[in-house]
Amino acid sequence: MGRSSVRGEGARQRAPHASDHGWDDSQHEGDEPPDDAGRHKHRRGGGGGSGGEPPRRRGRILRWSATVLSVLILGTAGAGYLYYQHLNNNLETDDLNLGDDRAPEPTPNAAGQTPLNILLIGSDARDSKENQKLGGAKETFGGTPLADVQMLLHLSADRTNMSVISMPRDTLIDIPKCTDPDDGKVYEASTQRTMTNQTLGRGGPGCTVATWEKLTNIHIDHFMEVDFSGVVSMADAIGGVPVCVDANIYSRDNEGHGSGLKLEKGTTYIKGEQALQWLRTRYGFDGGTDISRAKAQHMYMNALVRELRENANLSSPNKLRKLAETATSALRVDEDLGSVKRLYDLSNELKKVSPERTTMTTMPFEYVGARVVPKPGDAEQLFRLVRDDVSLDGKGKKKKPAKEKLSDDPAAPDDQIAVQVQNGTRSDTEPPASGRASTVTQLLTGKGFTKATADTTTVLAEEKTVIRYPSAELEGDAQRVAKSLGLPLSSVEKSTDVSGVVLVVGADWREGNTYPKSAGKNDDKTPDSADALNGSDKKACMHVDPDFTWK
Repeated sequence: MGRSSVRGEGARQRAPHASDHGWDDSQHEGDEPPDDAGRHKHRRGGGGGSGGEPPRRRGRILRWSATVLSVLILGTAGAGYLYYQHLNNNLETDDLNLGDDRAPEPTPNAAGQTPLNILLIGSDARDSKENQKLGGAKETFGGTPLADVQMLLHLSADRTNMSVISMPRDTLIDIPKCTDPDDGKVYEASTQRTMTNQTLGRGGPGCTVATWEKLTNIHIDHFMEVDFSGVVSMADAIGGVPVCVDANIYSRDNEGHGSGLKLEKGTTYIKGEQALQWLRTRYGFDGGTDISRAKAQHMYMNALVRELRENANLSSPNKLRKLAETATSALRVDEDLGSVKRLYDLSNELKKVSPERTTMTTMPFEYVGARVVPKPGDAEQLFRLVRDDVSLDGKGKKKKPAKEKLSDDPAAPDDQIAVQVQNGTRSDTEPPASGRASTVTQLLTGKGFTKATADTTTVLAEEKTVIRYPSAELEGDAQRVAKSLGLPLSSVEKSTDVSGVVLVVGADWREGNTYPKSAGKNDDKTPDSADALNGSDKKACMHVDPDFTWK
């Protein structure tokens, strides 16, 4: 398997730099030296995780999204069939998942429909003169790229709504083992939390997919990877995208910091390098951080999608041809998505969703030094909503609680059911609650489960208490254990990772002998920390830092 185009080899040879230049307008500022992980020394990434960026660079989340979503919506005008074979040859393909495990596929709804989950990846590769000119950092040419943009696009099963979750580029997470499909090189699982953008250097985009599935337990159907040079040409092909600032802005200070963006107060149609400047601007937007830059990128993406849907000029065959040429040349996709026909079909699905039902969010996070980690509770809540296909805009139909189905397999007598109990109460912010495996084991033995044993050698991190079983003949036993402890049957799940019934006491049951009644109930509200933005918001306008205005 592996890559089906020679174009991709150069794209994977960019040596990471301490400032991870990419779309960062501070790329020539000399903010910091290369980090201790030796980020200039390795042809291909995969080590370290401490990096050298200051904390303000954690909101760079949507800069390539404009290019990707414009590709997906090409089908609204039939561009998918222009120069069919030629455009097919433009596409580069790669393996979808380079890990050993996959998240479970979603259960179809009553109409037999399933959601679609697409991971959008932005590579900062300096693999061409154009990319090098845009990205700078001459010493990084031809080195290992970083996955500096990662967004999960979720299309609901009934195709009524769409959600996007962006992950900050310097999020520290556990990366699973990945195997490069080209040369068979094995990248072992990280032994400490590592920056998520290093996943691309561990065999390719399929390792980024494997990492997302491990973190979120969301099944990913496709990926689309682009480099940042496509944004300039895409903005030109479209003819401009409207953006708004509440005052005149010039992103440049006395020391030369800034993107060079210069706009008058109000709404301006931007394209080409000016669009790139907008997406890179940090100095000039209020706060001067990547958080404010991310908001600007959200606004640009929303405006671009609306422009593609509403602009009649895009019916011009010449403009469509230019757009299709640009888009397919910039893309790397998984093999199942590797034809214009498949992209066209996908675009037909995506265009069913109106901007009003599109919600963009950032994975809730909290700071750990100069980096971030998923925010306990809130991040898992957002992931669960996507797993359960719950719309993030709050406008979806309220789902009736699923009727709990008892197993057809009868449970064995309580004293014959072997249960191993593990402590899974550890989280990113709290240490494990001491003795939980032993406490719950005593509860079970007191209820007649005399074969229950505590595994005191293992400490896990589980958001919710879960009972796992390996095969159908043990499902009834697992459900019996859940019922005896007052756990909902939804906490019982089949897993190939266990050889018998295993109860993992989660962070929702850190104390006490009775499972909290509220713990098993799901709140379907999108966390405020996800900073949700609706796709139809045309009034959004960036606030300008008074120090970067002009008259």
